[in-house]
Amino acid sequence: MNPIISIKNVSFKYSKDEMLALDNISLDISQGEFVAILGHNGSGKSTMAKLINSLLLPTEGTILVKDMNTRDDNRLWEIRQTAGMVFQNPDNQLVATIVEEDVAFGPENQGVEPLEIRKRVDDALKAVDMYDFRKRPPHLLSGGQKQRIAIAGVLALNSECIILDEPTAMLDPSGRKEVMQTIKRLNQEEKKTILLITHFMDEAVEADRVIIMDEGKIQLQGKPKEVFSNVERIKKFGLDIPQVTELSHILIENGINLPNDIITIEELVERLCQ
Repeated sequence: MNPIISIKNVSFKYSKDEMLALDNISLDISQGEFVAILGHNGSGKSTMAKLINSLLLPTEGTILVKDMNTRDDNRLWEIRQTAGMVFQNPDNQLVATIVEEDVAFGPENQGVEPLEIRKRVDDALKAVDMYDFRKRPPHLLSGGQKQRIAIAGVLALNSECIILDEPTAMLDPSGRKEVMQTIKRLNQEEKKTILLITHFMDEAVEADRVIIMDEGKIQLQGKPKEVFSNVERIKKFGLDIPQVTELSHILIENGINLPNDIITIEELVERLCQ
């Protein structure tokens, strides 16, 4: 089965005189996979998201979204429908004065039949647990609720892959928790492919695969346990590690016999109780 997203030898420059924002990146993302991408500002992670969504075009190399080349103008709408994008600030994506009208905006522009739009809007709002808010004005919602409405808008387009560019960066802890629960549910129950760009380590721990970017290159990738066991290397890229991993490494240094790949509180508690 072909990957839903295939990036082959892709480089990108914002202008001729600038350094490469992406430097010969190759990456495949499988259908139904949950991938978290980490990196400090300027590492290339948001640039990669915009290239996948065809908001930017590669300087070199090829990106295929469900076998559609992102350079193909004739497939642009199809590409963006397949790989829907959710941005950092939900206010930039909300266009209507009522929640259900906002979610209906994309399918209406696709020319979808009214009965099908109604079904898609209801299904999308139920999927993000916002159906009871369908008649509310978006500006009266919390940050986490607005971001869930933005995700519902992508779902209403029947997107198979959802690209989220730091969707929790502007939210408080409860808003972050709401959005992450929604993302995990969509991945596990709706089988949506998730590409999450984040700088929160506890969010990346939830993914199937973690990718760490620096200077426009993929520096580390693998399962969260594999990646976060490279504590010193991750810190060289200017990133933190999950707090529980940091704590377990301090305990190891102080003579407590623990594995070096602990990434959740539950794991640490279980090991210490043993």
